[in-house]
Amino acid sequence: MVTRWIFSRRFSSQIQHSFVTTPIFYVNAAPHIGHLYSAVIADAIHRFNRIACSTERTDCFLSTGTDEHGLKIQQAAIKHSTSTEDYCDAISSQYRDLFGRFQIDYGRFIRTTDTDHRQAVHAFWNSLAASDSIYSANYAGWYCVPDETFLTDSQLKENERGEKCSIESGHPVEWTEEQNYMFRLGRYQDDVRYWVKGLEGRRIQPEKFGRILLDWLEEPLPDISISRPMNRVSWGVPVPSDTSQSVYVWLDALVNYLTVAGYPKENFRTRWPPTVQVLGKDILKFHGIYWPAFLLAANVEPPRQLLVHSHWTVDNQKMSKSKQNVVNPNERAELYTYEGLRYFLLREGVAHSDGNYSDTKVLRILNSELADTLGNLLSRCCGKALNVRSVFPAVDMEAFESLKQNDATKRMLEALEEMPSKAMNHYRNYNFYLVVDTIVHLLHTTNNFFETTAPWKLKKSDNPADRAKLNTILSVTMEVLRQTGIAAQPIVPGLSKQLLDKLQIGSTARRWQDLQIFFRTQDAPLSQDECILFRRIMPPVQKVDPEPRAKRVVKKKKQAV
Repeated sequence: MVTRWIFSRRFSSQIQHSFVTTPIFYVNAAPHIGHLYSAVIADAIHRFNRIACSTERTDCFLSTGTDEHGLKIQQAAIKHSTSTEDYCDAISSQYRDLFGRFQIDYGRFIRTTDTDHRQAVHAFWNSLAASDSIYSANYAGWYCVPDETFLTDSQLKENERGEKCSIESGHPVEWTEEQNYMFRLGRYQDDVRYWVKGLEGRRIQPEKFGRILLDWLEEPLPDISISRPMNRVSWGVPVPSDTSQSVYVWLDALVNYLTVAGYPKENFRTRWPPTVQVLGKDILKFHGIYWPAFLLAANVEPPRQLLVHSHWTVDNQKMSKSKQNVVNPNERAELYTYEGLRYFLLREGVAHSDGNYSDTKVLRILNSELADTLGNLLSRCCGKALNVRSVFPAVDMEAFESLKQNDATKRMLEALEEMPSKAMNHYRNYNFYLVVDTIVHLLHTTNNFFETTAPWKLKKSDNPADRAKLNTILSVTMEVLRQTGIAAQPIVPGLSKQLLDKLQIGSTARRWQDLQIFFRTQDAPLSQDECILFRRIMPPVQKVDPEPRAKRVVKKKKQAV
């Protein structure tokens, strides 16, 4: 058994890279906003890590993909009257297309049907066997097909029909008796507990999910089945030493993180371990108990940190097919744009509690913040009405000193000074909504500064001092927009690029270290591209039937006669 002392000595790597993962998504159904939410969180972390580096680095990596094995997939393919291969290809391509549209900047989109993944699963299984962590046994228990897991009596309840089902998911279970390979989970319980408590209590974020894991670890962990008979679950990776068995779908799926790092080649350790793994709260036990236990048994370092997020409701109701309220991201993006929907999810979602999706709320937030607060400010600065020469003008220091006497200017400059450090702290704590709060606060103070100084009045003056003041107001406002564009890149990469391109900010000047107040001493031309950053969204027009229902009924009866 691995002792705590050996654990701390053996796995004490100094992380010199950024390796972020999403969970791989099960292809039993098309993607919805919950899947997209996992992906945009991981992408925002990845993009922040990349721009926050002091120098340009190539060792920032993001992985995502699809989980394609298991009994549930076999059943879904049969239901859709297609082969399992074609079914998996179709659903997996939907995820790949979705992530492309939402600019998920992954380095590898893995599928568990990939050849190198099967090889990694075999190598990992052999490592578990070599550590004497696997044994064969007759196993009987309650199996939940939708959740692809065996459940103990304490994890079950009876539904309204008197059937046994999972307490957590509500999915039905069936009694199963079969010959399986078992994993000695209990052997690694103390070490998993020690791992969960690591990083000074920040191993599992938010902390509430770490406490949930520790509560689970208070009870003795039973050994778990890690294979199924091939005659029951044929759609899976065969056990390398016994082709009559297929590898348990969750063990197979978790190994994907190793596969994308290059396992079992020794150089996989240059990328390993993951710096943060993003996952939904429904798969916490698999990633927070089974996964570190598997890795410890195979003498591989567990991930540095898990970021666990909650789910999305729709108009305060649980999202489900039966309620026909599953939100399709592609459909919503046709109205709100891909950048807009991405912004909403990161702006409104909080990891520790379920978020509530509402079309009314999306419309209000996007129009207020992206169109009015940010987009309108850029348009006013760059438009011909105030900026005839279409330049990022120089600051006149005498005019600037005069403007600094204004309370609105002081508030704006204070917010500008504080924004980088506040936003960085929120990014590092994965509080994206607070990042947006910080940026929007700065934009609000800047809009107030713009309104208070009234540059449109100065535009009418022929006085050189007024002209200098006008240019200074425009320049200071554009400096705020420059910093906004840099800081918002992980949240809305497309809009940020459009903004920074308009201001002619070079691609090498968009890193976090460039968030220092810089007042131009010379005019610089703006891009001639359109400066409408985000157009206001009009709600869909509801069709109104001009005839009351009673009249329609009468008309139909007359026509029938």
